[in-house]
Amino acid sequence: MDMQTYRDGRRAASNAAEAIRAALAGLGLPESVWGSVRPMVTHSGKPYVHLGMVRADVAEKMAEALQAAVERR
Repeated sequence: MDMQTYRDGRRAASNAAEAIRAALAGLGLPESVWGSVRPMVTHSGKPYVHLGMVRADVAEKMAEALQAAVERR
């Protein structure tokens, strides 16, 4: 992979990770919950966000927020 592909993937992954962190913080969840959200880039340059292991109560809040957003559409 060339450096530009990596940079583009890293930028996309970082932006997405920051959006997830902001959304989780907006739900009132502490940094201990969203602090481990990390941007990642594969060897081919694909951007991903690593969420890690999430407590069940946090997963429920995330699901409720996503469902509310779907219902507002």
